Amino acid sequence: MLRRILPSISSVSSHFLKIKPICSPSPLHHFHSLQSLQCSNPINKNGSLWFQGIRSYSLLSLNDLRDNVPRKQKTRKGRGIGSGKGKTAGRGHKGQKARGNGKLGFEGGQTPMRRRLPKRGFKNPFSLTFQPVGLGKIAKLINAGKIDSHELITMKTLKDAGAIGKQIEDGVRLMGRGAEQIKWPIHLEVSRVTVRAKEAVEAAGGSVRRVHYNKLGLRALLKPEWFEKKGRLLPKPARPPPKLKDKVDSIGRLPAPTKPIPFFTEEDPTASPAL
Repeated sequence: MLRRILPSISSVSSHFLKIKPICSPSPLHHFHSLQSLQCSNPINKNGSLWFQGIRSYSLLSLNDLRDNVPRKQKTRKGRGIGSGKGKTAGRGHKGQKARGNGKLGFEGGQTPMRRRLPKRGFKNPFSLTFQPVGLGKIAKLINAGKIDSHELITMKTLKDAGAIGKQIEDGVRLMGRGAEQIKWPIHLEVSRVTVRAKEAVEAAGGSVRRVHYNKLGLRALLKPEWFEKKGRLLPKPARPPPKLKDKVDSIGRLPAPTKPIPFFTEEDPTASPAL
């Protein structure tokens, strides 16, 4: 293709070199030559030449177009002896491998790799992953006006304000980082809380309640619009399992609550009732 095009390009370039100007330079004629190229070789004020009938040549022609096929075609097995992969299709004669029912990981009877290597560690199926959030970050969001300290601060409030990320697996753990910035009473409902964070909130006159949500209840708390979009009702709050009863204070409420539940102290049984 390149050998067919190069002679035509060389002949055209030699033809243009032999062209002589046949028109006198004039601004009006130069303006018309820019639009219609009627003059074969006019010379303008800048001394540039304008050629007529210039044809651009490219290395790509219509007769050279083809489909974008891969260089190496896929091997078609079982299509005759001439293909090299006919009859047995490269599997040989008889045997387990020729019939295609070999067991994955089978090594001919010797101890397989999965049994030769020792076991290391284990994965606890009952483990819970909580996303941490510090009191300092909550204080900054309150000062920025993204969180109202007069209302109950739930995990949905923290998610909408950007205090925690979107990937919340089992809940939120309240940490004591930046506890010195809490100087006003706030009320929170989270999954877990550290001792330092609880002492700092209660010292400022607030309260922290540990609430329990299962997977479905946590989704209903954080994304209630998902259930509305699917045409489903919000699920009922789930009770914590027996092993987690001492780690939570109450069952999570749905939909997201706006007022805290006060903590009631146990009354003295020896005290006489008020009349």
